Amino acid sequence: MDMPAFRHVNYVERRVDIDRRADGSMVLRNPHPIGDPASNMIEPLRKWAGERPDRIWLGKRKPPQQGQAFGDWETVTYAQANARVNALAEAMLQKGMDQQNPLVILSGNSIEHALMTYGAILAGAPAVPVSPSYSLMSSDHEKLKYVFDLIQPRMVFVQDTRPFEKALAALDLTGITVVACEGPCDVTYTDLLETVPTHAVEESYKNLNWDMVSKYLFTSGSTGMPKAVITTHRMQCVNSVMGENLIIKDENEEPPVLLNWLPWNHCFGGNAVLNNLLTSGGTLYIDGGRPVPGGFEETLQNLREIAPTTYSNVPAAYGMLVPALEQDEVLARNFFSRVKFLAYGGAALAQDLYDRLQTVAVQTVGERFIFSSGYGATETAPTIMNVHWATERMGLLGLPLPGIEIKLVPTGDKLEVRVKGDCITPGYYKNEAKTLEAFDEEGFYKLGDAAKFVNPDDPSEGLVFDGRVVEDFKLSTGTWVSAGRLRVQAVESGKGLLQDVLVAGLDREYIGILGFPTVPACRKCAGEAELPVEELVRHPKVLETLAEGLRAHNQKNPASSTRLKRALLMVEPPSVDKGELTDKGYINQSTALSRRADLVEKLYAEPAGNDVVVL
Repeated sequence: MDMPAFRHVNYVERRVDIDRRADGSMVLRNPHPIGDPASNMIEPLRKWAGERPDRIWLGKRKPPQQGQAFGDWETVTYAQANARVNALAEAMLQKGMDQQNPLVILSGNSIEHALMTYGAILAGAPAVPVSPSYSLMSSDHEKLKYVFDLIQPRMVFVQDTRPFEKALAALDLTGITVVACEGPCDVTYTDLLETVPTHAVEESYKNLNWDMVSKYLFTSGSTGMPKAVITTHRMQCVNSVMGENLIIKDENEEPPVLLNWLPWNHCFGGNAVLNNLLTSGGTLYIDGGRPVPGGFEETLQNLREIAPTTYSNVPAAYGMLVPALEQDEVLARNFFSRVKFLAYGGAALAQDLYDRLQTVAVQTVGERFIFSSGYGATETAPTIMNVHWATERMGLLGLPLPGIEIKLVPTGDKLEVRVKGDCITPGYYKNEAKTLEAFDEEGFYKLGDAAKFVNPDDPSEGLVFDGRVVEDFKLSTGTWVSAGRLRVQAVESGKGLLQDVLVAGLDREYIGILGFPTVPACRKCAGEAELPVEELVRHPKVLETLAEGLRAHNQKNPASSTRLKRALLMVEPPSVDKGELTDKGYINQSTALSRRADLVEKLYAEPAGNDVVVL
């Protein structure tokens, strides 16, 4: 039977040039031309303020009033944003802010957060968004103190100082101006907005250039203290247009409309979403929802009101979205009404979720939708490869974007990924040793990931993730285990019940996995729509179904390096704040296994518990 067509996306011809070297390495390039980058990060804001002054740039819900489940939307247009950024830049210039005196932002995504960011950049001062967990979830605030000692900011912004009271009290704020929208502070955000711009702002704008630092973005700090990635105007301006010529656009096509929650202290949220959206002159609605139990209702309500033109989220969110689309026709019709393609990141999207989403799409609008994905890191601004063609294969890294050189270097039986291009960081702030370690002798940045061709006979089919080079380990028998490859296979074999897994077995006799469950799929399997996660992960039907899928994997992969002998489903999802997720959204196996050492012991305990699947 013929499948319904994909909703049309006018991609250019897929192309890749490969330089194969005598040492077995190869360099991949995309021959398509790069887009036309801005001369600095403020130029797009001024452009759209002139050309589309009344178009909404940002929207966010206000706190709900009495009797409201969700607050009304507050929005800011391009013209309003430009005027406010000019005022904020003037105020920051008057405070002596410049390349050596940055702005640190402690709170999460908000309209004010965005305007303060671009106000600082216009003033020539780097913006430094810091994970709120450093302030709100830490008892000793050691990481926060480290950030302040390293960055030495002139100004700190926080939406409301009251939740951050302990964190601020732990810092030496001598000579630092604390700005807030609410709560006690040195200067209010409103006061800054009332500053009248002078010629100093225009002088500062004229002095902006590609080599200036626009941001310091911190890595997850999963091992030791986080590193400050130097992010320049060049990196962000170039990266935001690298994929511009891969889709042929209609002149009358509307600018993008996004709904997104990804945090701006991470590169994907702050650069690939916020800054790229600004570059394209679109509208971003800041999603206050989260893909966690009890936190996704706001996302669903937002999607009932806002029809995005593209939609990107993590697989866990699709695990919550798909059942809602299946049950709510009004939601589904609005969601699919004008979306061009969908995207995911972090982990491979389970085939079951992909199939179910396509089914409800066909039932709703009579078309299927292309799923895209991208690949990169904080150090790459971030996107260096993406999927820019129609495919039904999930988990692809894609092919290089124009302007990027991908070098694949033989490392054992794998190909290590390295990259060069204008969007690559010059290094880590005040950390020359780590900077030198990060680059090879040709100046390629070493990502630490491995990749392989989907089809070695046809490289244009793209690259697929092949694990972390540093993740492979030995069993006590001396047998090597490719953890990254096995992780993907386990998720694919899990009957849709596994969102992701941790592969255990270092110095053990056999391999076991700790699974992050796809909660909606588990509830459907158990036939218990409201069962708490704590009970769901030990439900007999769930464990039997999981065992069935993993046994099928073992039949195809009987060797000790690939055979799974035990599995345990976990209650706690992977934590960004605890360093379990990398900046690419990939599970940091070593950190997560270390954090969950008690569960590893339970996995290997004799005799096995009733909630452990023994294969």
